[in-house]
Amino acid sequence: MADPASTPLDATAKKIIELLQTDGRSSYASIGKIVGLSEAAVRNRVQKLSESGLMQIVAVTDPLKLGFARQAMIGIRCVGDTQALAERLAEHPEIDYVLLTAGSFDVMIEVVSEDDDHLLEILNKKVRVHPEVVGTETLVYLKLVKQQYNWGTR
Repeated sequence: MADPASTPLDATAKKIIELLQTDGRSSYASIGKIVGLSEAAVRNRVQKLSESGLMQIVAVTDPLKLGFARQAMIGIRCVGDTQALAERLAEHPEIDYVLLTAGSFDVMIEVVSEDDDHLLEILNKKVRVHPEVVGTETLVYLKLVKQQYNWGTR
């Protein structure tokens, strides 16, 4: 995968990204009409943006509505190499979001679990087992009110 920072974004690429952020199911033909490119040229641009890691096209869901009873953000305080810990945590499929942060926590993770027992298992067997972890705070999601990914480009 190419380095996203080394992939230049011209005005057309930015417009394609913004259109897909608004509606990820837009056809290449309809995008092409807006940006002035052929369907094939848009397809090529989208493929290059995806391969570079700059963009993903995915179906975003509300896990709570899909039968996963618990979704939570877990703040982790740790000692030592936070990057190495974050990379190890990212290997677990239940952990869907990993951030290195400044402030009260060194690492923040988001997890989706089947129920409270599964959340406890993730905490005890995937997170707290790392010797660098000195403390955690779990924030359980009660209801998803807003989730969007259409912040545009610069």
